[in-house]
Amino acid sequence: MFSGPWDTDARDSFRVRFDEDVDAYDRTRPVLPSVVVDDIVGLAGLRSGSTVIEIGPGTGQATRPLAERGLRILALEIGPQLAARTRENLAGFPSVTVRSMSFEAWDPGEDRFDAVFACNSFHWVDPAIRFVKAAAVLQPNGHLVVVSTQVVVPEGASRFWWEIQDDWAAAGADRVDPTSAHPDRVGDSASVITASGLFDEPSVIRHRFDVSRTAAEHVDNLSTQTGVKELPPDAQAELLARVGRRIEAHGGRVTVHHLAVATVAKRAA
Repeated sequence: MFSGPWDTDARDSFRVRFDEDVDAYDRTRPVLPSVVVDDIVGLAGLRSGSTVIEIGPGTGQATRPLAERGLRILALEIGPQLAARTRENLAGFPSVTVRSMSFEAWDPGEDRFDAVFACNSFHWVDPAIRFVKAAAVLQPNGHLVVVSTQVVVPEGASRFWWEIQDDWAAAGADRVDPTSAHPDRVGDSASVITASGLFDEPSVIRHRFDVSRTAAEHVDNLSTQTGVKELPPDAQAELLARVGRRIEAHGGRVTVHHLAVATVAKRAA
């Protein structure tokens, strides 16, 4: 899970680039299924009024279902435009406060929280302080919750996922065997959390869910993803155009399979 541009010297410059795609991010990033949110809340022992520090809310896709369950949330979003959109999207929830800053730069003072929550964002935090600061800002019985919503290719998936490897190759990227994204081959963050020595043995939730998208919607979503942003601008445009045409050739829609993986760990005594 923790392997990519987020663990290189380019991390600080790369992670702010999501702020360039606020509209696409807001329209197309997946929302956690309710069953996953309920399981997280239960495993972390949260209830109405519990306090949560959220790292990297994006435009609030995971913040809203937490707020709907009565949690009090301080969301830290490094991108000022993303932070502004989160405030707009969650204006109806006075229990949510959004600050435009990184988790690293945030000074908690004496405040301590019932949970540290990160959905598709924890890997962007400086590895030298990820776990140390997360543990430090938790209440004695607080929990760290690390969530990912990865695209997977289960058995029986459309040949589309094999065919688009031609499009990635044409854009100058490496081909990837879609079977490597089988749900059973997707890991979790339990081992790295345990290795920190700061948390008890984690619990892991795994839940498959599908999203149907038009060609335009899928291209929008694809444009926000790290693998695409790593390509030069011309190559990005080439890839997105090719993928859009391929979806149209497949009938105009594509089913995107996701695997939500949530790792929940209590702060060690």
